Amino acid sequence: MTQGLFITLEGGDGSGKTTQAALLQEWLESEGRTVVRTREPGGTPFGVEVREIVLHSREHITPRAEALLYAADRAHHVATVVRPALERGEVVLQDRYLDSSVAYQGAGRVLDAAEVRDLSLWAAEGLLPDLTILLDLDEDAARRRLDAANKRFDRLEAEKAEFHRRVREAYLGLAEAEADRFLVVDASLPPEEIAKVIRERLAAAGVGRTA
Repeated sequence: MTQGLFITLEGGDGSGKTTQAALLQEWLESEGRTVVRTREPGGTPFGVEVREIVLHSREHITPRAEALLYAADRAHHVATVVRPALERGEVVLQDRYLDSSVAYQGAGRVLDAAEVRDLSLWAAEGLLPDLTILLDLDEDAARRRLDAANKRFDRLEAEKAEFHRRVREAYLGLAEAEADRFLVVDASLPPEEIAKVIRERLAAAGVGRTA
């Protein structure tokens, strides 16, 4: 059986994760891999309910409660979607995972980053991605993208620039600390150039036949 592969996409809001996930899914499937594309929160019916609470609740949610809600979704999602797919030898391509919690709840909400990471690892029973793609974009450029899209901001997108600056710095710190797991890509590049960098990294690791 083909070995399962767990790939996550991380980055600030507006960094282009959805676009790159679609391009990567297309390439992986052209290489003969079965892809399960999912996200956190929202990858299960339970996750959809959690997503509505953490992103759109009109009531104030304390930082610790927010972190626990994400962890609850992660525990259920990993147990019911991610691990079963990996055991079937499929590629799990996921928008956000535990690094988001460390960046957004740890740095953004100014909680203890190590405690947030430990909580996430406990929820996921220690599961780490094989590759984490960090789409790095200056927070001001990301805000301009979001403004241009003319969409309704969720609770996190609506936070001030300083919040998003802390998130970006946390992401870059995580990538530096775990350089073997992370691929950091300049998200200001054209989408096809970003996709090529990602394909080359995966091809170098023996995933797929061509880059």
